[in-house]
Amino acid sequence: MKSNLSVRKVWIYTIFVSLFAASCSDETTVFENPEDNLVTETNQSKLDNSVSFERAGVLDIYEDPTNSAKRSGLTGKEEAGDYPLTLVAQIAPPSFTNGENLAATHVVLDGNYGYVSYNTVGMDYVGAVDVIDISDPNNPVVTSRVYYTNADLNSIAYDNGYIYVAGGVDAEQSVTATANSLIAKIEVSGGRINTSNITYAFQEGFNGTDVRIIDNKAVVTSGQNGFVVVYDKNDLSVISEAAFSDLRSVAYNGNEMAVLDAASGVSFLDVTLNEVRSISIDSDFGIDAKRTLDFSDDKIIVSEGSKGAGVYSAASGNFIDYLPILTSPENAEPGEIVTNGVAVNEDILLMANGAGGLSLSENMGSDASAVGVIELTGSINYVASKGDYIFAASGKSGFQIIKLNRPTESLVSSCENLATFSGGSTYTVAQGNEEAFSGSKRFNSITVNGSLLLCGSWTVKEDLTINENGLFEMNGTIVIGRANRQRDVIVKAGSTLRVEGTMAVYGDIILEEGATLEFLGDNPIAAIWGSVSKANGATITGTFNDYYNKF
Repeated sequence: MKSNLSVRKVWIYTIFVSLFAASCSDETTVFENPEDNLVTETNQSKLDNSVSFERAGVLDIYEDPTNSAKRSGLTGKEEAGDYPLTLVAQIAPPSFTNGENLAATHVVLDGNYGYVSYNTVGMDYVGAVDVIDISDPNNPVVTSRVYYTNADLNSIAYDNGYIYVAGGVDAEQSVTATANSLIAKIEVSGGRINTSNITYAFQEGFNGTDVRIIDNKAVVTSGQNGFVVVYDKNDLSVISEAAFSDLRSVAYNGNEMAVLDAASGVSFLDVTLNEVRSISIDSDFGIDAKRTLDFSDDKIIVSEGSKGAGVYSAASGNFIDYLPILTSPENAEPGEIVTNGVAVNEDILLMANGAGGLSLSENMGSDASAVGVIELTGSINYVASKGDYIFAASGKSGFQIIKLNRPTESLVSSCENLATFSGGSTYTVAQGNEEAFSGSKRFNSITVNGSLLLCGSWTVKEDLTINENGLFEMNGTIVIGRANRQRDVIVKAGSTLRVEGTMAVYGDIILEEGATLEFLGDNPIAAIWGSVSKANGATITGTFNDYYNKF
């Protein structure tokens, strides 16, 4: 994957060496009122059209062969997999006159909104910011977009009604910029960006690489010959700063801050930016390439390019293990296969591996074991995960919104008296059998000849078929098929499908003669992508949310 931190912009530094001899503090200047280099997208139709559902639906995971062999070894057949993921939508990169080559670089999540930054691969300094409303998991909406015609935006953070972006500016072409690395504080409310009063600050370094809000401070790192600078988040005045060779990222675990220097490794810093301890790392982090780090309990995970993700003890700095880059059976698209970013969400670790895709590992105890590569398109530059969502920035492919489909605590409680599912991925219930399970699994297909109750969260890659006089009951969430690979739910003569929760079908529901579809509980949802076919004598009962108006 080509660098997203602007390897082509290095020539500017030689110009600025002669112009700036003062310290970083002397050059860091705050400006009110932005220049005329901002363009707000006012065409809501263009924003709406940037959201694509073409590949929405069930996501497969190309599993690590070792992990897959363990699951199928005892039974001789493939067992149902964990992590029933679904792709909600893809957001195409912004595009405007003189800005047709933007790529997603960073994502931050807060409440019902995702905030995305973009930069430009090439000679131009052009960036953008998107705000996406994800309050409806079936229908994300781009609510606001601003283009920067004179700046790359490489990282973004959110705090209390403001977004903070870090990036690079062509200072030679700017009236106000005193150095190439910038931070901007921009008001956002109700999903709308307000550009009428933006605060800027500038610092040395080829390009601003990362920004993080820690308490009342905004911490920004800049790349080669740059600094880590702590600003007052309110007015962007400088509190403290420290010089480093080549900073790429900053992380915080609630107690201490760590920065990743491509020239040396990880440095743990106190509140005055003095180095408390360090982890020496000699990996090739690439020139100006995006690399991140994240804390996970007592460990720190470092994206180390071709080596994958390095796992270290945060306290001692001792090396624990490398999580290697996994590639899908269909092979990765051409380009570099390197770990650009890592993200931790409870018990899972996600690795953005460039052309190697997005991999998922189980991060439990002192060890982490690879599960596999999530079925996504594009080269994955960055990953963020919070709550039930994963946001993957995939360069020119924009970014992709993934739902983990974790069962809620109340659902887990209601299912606790049922046995946990441990059967095959192609699952069949024999005629006369009555089975009931709890869990969170992904299936290839389900065929019910007898009676089956599934309580939890489930995905089905292929068809769900309930044969004559069969009964399938679902409490929780189930998703079948995907938009570009539609599959059906077939309820045959005399059989019953009973839904309590959410059923999403990327395909058709076919109710044969005498079949019954029942909806139970409070406001169940039926999101049917295809059509509903109802033969004579088939019945549909209960009150429900017909999400796409297909009934």
